[in-house]
Amino acid sequence: MKVAFATQDQQRVDAHFGWAKHLAVYEVSADGATFIEDYAFGDNLAEDGDEDKLAPKLAAIHDVAIVYVAAIGGSAAARVVASGIHPVKVTGPDPISEILEKLQGVLKGTPPPWLRKALQKGKEKSFDFDEEEVKQ
Repeated sequence: MKVAFATQDQQRVDAHFGWAKHLAVYEVSADGATFIEDYAFGDNLAEDGDEDKLAPKLAAIHDVAIVYVAAIGGSAAARVVASGIHPVKVTGPDPISEILEKLQGVLKGTPPPWLRKALQKGKEKSFDFDEEEVKQ
């Protein structure tokens, strides 16, 4: 699954989604994490209410399942969720490497329902009739 991190320094989740200078994208599985790409954005990002600054970010991370942020505004959160991306707010400037390790640990166990849903992003939905019980 692909995961994005809103960052100013490319090392920590330390940025508001709309103001992030970078969105670092990783491919994450229970076995490891691989850096995919860093999307860099200009310096003119701190204008409140400028919804146009969100479009390139949403386009860049259209195929990620989760985006970790230090903060996110209500309208941006709605647009992220509408894009099928689960926003996760961190409490402080957490190192990306630590978040990746924790996420891998959760993936090795039994992920919570929201994460199981995020894992399905981009996968074809199927239904196994053999596993479905017939109720009479």
